Amino acid sequence: MVDMEAMVGFVGAGTMAFAIASGLVKADNVHRGNVMGSAPSDKNLIQFKNAGMQTTHCNESVLRSCSVIFLTVKPNILPTVLGEIYSLVTPEHLLISVAAGITVQTLEKLLPAGTRVLRTMPNLACQVQEGTMVFCRGSHATEQDASHLQRLMSGCSLCEETPEAFINIHSGLSGSGVAYAYMFAEALADGGVKMGMPYHLSLRLAGQTLVGAGKMMLETGEHPAKLKGDVCTPGGTTIHAIHELERGNLRSTVMNAVEAATNQARNMGKS
Repeated sequence: MVDMEAMVGFVGAGTMAFAIASGLVKADNVHRGNVMGSAPSDKNLIQFKNAGMQTTHCNESVLRSCSVIFLTVKPNILPTVLGEIYSLVTPEHLLISVAAGITVQTLEKLLPAGTRVLRTMPNLACQVQEGTMVFCRGSHATEQDASHLQRLMSGCSLCEETPEAFINIHSGLSGSGVAYAYMFAEALADGGVKMGMPYHLSLRLAGQTLVGAGKMMLETGEHPAKLKGDVCTPGGTTIHAIHELERGNLRSTVMNAVEAATNQARNMGKS
């Protein structure tokens, strides 16, 4: 069971922070009034305020009010932020970083000795309770900490503990992958428009097509190649379309995209 009365904080209140926060609330894992987000200006806090969550301009308030804290600032400013909150971190805090490329080793160097740290990489679909998240433990985080994160994310995200090396790969595969899916959906919809279908109907059908295909993969456990083959009848429409996608190197292009995003995440950790 998740303690819905516990306070959950977000240092940084951008798009990813709100996606996670709203997913937790929609999944009934946290009361909206027990979520607190901090940011230096009101610009990023508006969504939190409109959703009935607590807001502050002071990171110190988040540290003093919450025991579970998501670090959701940009990777390039995370070291500065951790320096500002260093003296406020206690053994009671569980810090969960979503900063792309920032390793557990780096996080632990920037925080007081013994700090319980989890490094994670979610994606934006947490906001609609269909997200993915992978995480790894720092040297002082416990099995109970890992279980707590998984319970907290239950209902809004597939949440898997993995080796740290997989986290940058998840950035390229699923963190950035939602953008690839949006591009594919846009192309599907544009194809429908080209052939004479109204845009809004075409877009709705494209979105539902992706939802249905994903659900078929997860619920049947079948390999996507097998599911693709089930749709392709001899001489039919689908196999002709698949031929065009193969001519356009769809698969190798997507694999190259995952590689590029993964390498960028790795490079961000070195800078």
